Amino acid sequence: MKKQGFTLIELMVVVVIIGILAAVAVPKLFGMIAKSKASEVGPAAGTYVKLQDAYVAEQGNAIGNFVTIGYTVPGTANADKTEGSTTNFTFAQVGSYTDGSITDASAEEVWTATNKATLNSCTGAANWGLQVTVSTSDGATWKTKALSDDCKALTPNFDKVGNGGTY
Repeated sequence: MKKQGFTLIELMVVVVIIGILAAVAVPKLFGMIAKSKASEVGPAAGTYVKLQDAYVAEQGNAIGNFVTIGYTVPGTANADKTEGSTTNFTFAQVGSYTDGSITDASAEEVWTATNKATLNSCTGAANWGLQVTVSTSDGATWKTKALSDDCKALTPNFDKVGNGGTY
């Protein structure tokens, strides 16, 4: 009677092949996880810009705070907060208008998103931001915060939020 099974060499070859596949797949997997976590920044910024644009259209040349424009900060249940948190990010209003409206802002940063943990090589800092300039003739002009290359790779379309440009 002949015994059948795998030889030690065959098993070692299979283990080496699985190791090579894992060495290639695992970094790709972590890259995709970081990109999926960062994907919540764009919609949060887009919502904020749309609400501010509507407020500017109604009020002339005024920028409203989160409460005034009805912006619900991601991670909160209502619009009466100036900062909110999700699992991966902290979103905040910044600038001199946190308690009311300002007019004729001169290129002031008004919204930031800070990642709580390192996402690939993108370290935890206020990596995403929006800056606005308001005038009676042009309304609101938006610029996105210049990101580090490591963070920009996670949100390649963030610089298209608002009406463009970086600072």
